[in-house]
Amino acid sequence: MAEDIRQDKKANFSALTEHNNNGVTKISGLASNKTGASKKLVIKNFKDRPKLADNYTEDTWLKLRDAVGAIQNSTSIKYNLEELYQAVENLCSYKVSPTLYKQLRQVCEDHVQAQIHQFREYPLHCVLSFLKRMNRCWQDHCRQTIMIRSIFLFLDRTYVLQNSLLPSIWDTGLELFRNHIVSDGAVQKRTVDGILEQIERERNGETVDRSLLRSLLGMLSDLQVIGQYSFEERFLMETDRLYAAEGQRLMQERDVPEYLHHVARRLEEENDRVISYLDQSTQKPLISNVEKQLLGEHMTAILQKGLSILLDGNRVMELALLYQLFSKVKGGLPTLLQHWRDYIKSFGGEIVGTPEKDKDMVQDLLDFKDKMDNVAQGCFNRNESFINAMKEAFEAFINNRPNKPAELIAKYVDCKLRAGNKEATEEEMERILDKIMIIFRFIHGKDVFEAFYKKDLAKRLLVGKSASVDAEKSMLSKLKHECGAAFTSKLEGMFKDMELSKDVMIQFKQYTQNQSEPSQLELTVNILTMGYWPSYTPMEVHLPPEMVKLQEVFKLFYLGKHSGRKLQWQPTLGHAVLKTEFKEGKKELQVSLFQTLVLLMFNEGEEFSVEEIKSATGIEEGELRRTLQSLACGKARVLNKSPRGKDIEDGDRFNFNNDFRHKLFRIKINQIQMKETVEEQVSTTERVFQDRQYQIDAAVVRIMKMRKTLGHNLLVSELYNQLKFPVKPGDLKKRIESLIDRDYMERDKESPNQYHYVA
Repeated sequence: MAEDIRQDKKANFSALTEHNNNGVTKISGLASNKTGASKKLVIKNFKDRPKLADNYTEDTWLKLRDAVGAIQNSTSIKYNLEELYQAVENLCSYKVSPTLYKQLRQVCEDHVQAQIHQFREYPLHCVLSFLKRMNRCWQDHCRQTIMIRSIFLFLDRTYVLQNSLLPSIWDTGLELFRNHIVSDGAVQKRTVDGILEQIERERNGETVDRSLLRSLLGMLSDLQVIGQYSFEERFLMETDRLYAAEGQRLMQERDVPEYLHHVARRLEEENDRVISYLDQSTQKPLISNVEKQLLGEHMTAILQKGLSILLDGNRVMELALLYQLFSKVKGGLPTLLQHWRDYIKSFGGEIVGTPEKDKDMVQDLLDFKDKMDNVAQGCFNRNESFINAMKEAFEAFINNRPNKPAELIAKYVDCKLRAGNKEATEEEMERILDKIMIIFRFIHGKDVFEAFYKKDLAKRLLVGKSASVDAEKSMLSKLKHECGAAFTSKLEGMFKDMELSKDVMIQFKQYTQNQSEPSQLELTVNILTMGYWPSYTPMEVHLPPEMVKLQEVFKLFYLGKHSGRKLQWQPTLGHAVLKTEFKEGKKELQVSLFQTLVLLMFNEGEEFSVEEIKSATGIEEGELRRTLQSLACGKARVLNKSPRGKDIEDGDRFNFNNDFRHKLFRIKINQIQMKETVEEQVSTTERVFQDRQYQIDAAVVRIMKMRKTLGHNLLVSELYNQLKFPVKPGDLKKRIESLIDRDYMERDKESPNQYHYVA
């Protein structure tokens, strides 16, 4: 029974098998396998290779040729595309590929050759329609080539792929179009000329068909057209020509800000052109050409014509644009840097070098520095080279006029730190001082600044005119940080004297309280160390007996504590508070010592002449006239002058103004400030020069003592390294000669330029 089943199953299996033409036995899925039995696949070779019909190759090619013709003529194809593809595969399988490839190439070539005539005979004046026809022909050719390749894909992927010397069907299509249409001299020239004409029209503001240009330029790029009429070379030449002429013309017609905006717009347009239809590889040479013709050729002219206008007008936007444009051009930034440096030197030189503007010099310098800082930071991209060039230029022009800027900066600081300066809060004051320090850094002769600053600081401290001790100490701290402790030691000594004076006055007050006959006057004395403070010319005046007595008491007290010291009174710096009685009532007058001496005379009499007052007080004539002017001609007129007038003349008489009225109880009567005379300025400068000579002498001796023997040039070089102020070689030579005369050093007997230290 089991055996019968096996046979039945076997019979069924055989019945369900079928043979394919290729000799593979295919097993039907209906067959049921015995559990555990393995499937078998039997493969057999062809017994005989099938033969093609006699006319199969010719008939198939005719079908294929008809199909290609239909594609080229844009008519319907009679045959099924799958059938055509299968026909190509069959021909390739029977090694007809070489013939098929040649036949296909020939058919395509014949078709392309036939297209050339329409372009050669096209009317010359119809440029745009010529380009459109060329574009249509190219688009049709591409579409046809893609369609033909899809039919002959098997040929392209087998025979052509295996023969590296043969171009693919697509490459063949490009080659035929290039060789027979685009490489034709007349056609290529007309095409390139037409494209260039359209681009020029667009550059002149007309609207053109960008998609047409993109397509045609894509064609030239795909076909890799080179030669006499190749597009890129001609395009760059035309660009050069156009922008060279435009640059020359617009530099004459337009001002610099307008020209810069035009250049920026042109560069933007050209970049947009690259994005829209030009090849990406054209961008670099194209932009380079535009930058060269519109900027590179006119850099100096642009800067000479417009940089000062932009900087004077603080045209921040145009300056930023100028920097941005020049940074793109070779040599642009170094050229801009040089002109920027020259502008700063020129403009700053005018500020510093014009004596009529000395009054506003420092404020103008601060404003100019702020302005240049803003340009460097905001417009020049914080470029380190530009910031350093600005510093160099400031240093150069400020020191073109020796000493004066240093003197005026000291006076400017004095003005800001003096009481009554209500224009700045503490934060604003700190900012002002920081800005002043920036200008101060540029000055070579810092000792001139120190001399004038010390003189003004002394006035502020002694007359109590300092606006803020914190601001004073802040400025001192900045100077110390900038110039070192040696520079500020005397200035710090002045502050120390003021602190010590307060302690001395506390002790003196206790001392006077223990006296048997305490004075009705209250005396405050500031003890100044002579080396720290400016030198003051002593002036002898006739003080009232009470004051003289009080001075003697203080002298006795002080010298008792500090034996060996000498006190010299300076009445020019003294001031007092006088209790006065007018018809309106009692008032207190805050006045200088000279004003005090004049007013006290009116306790003894009602009217005095100038000569009588001078004789009684002993005040120097010029000082006396200013004192009387402040009391009789100022805002608070506590004296009457006859005859009336602003100036004090010989013979003028004065009497006490009992009718004086004022809303305040304590009234400060300012002394008429004598403007610093030229002699005083010269005197201060001469003291600085004298100090410099001492410093040079000390430096020479110090160097020679260490080196023992030294040549002239090396000695001068060492001196320049050590000295903190500018000095001329001639001045150094004079000091060396002076030291030789005084036997600090001697010349070598054999070599005059060699010096020896004399111990």
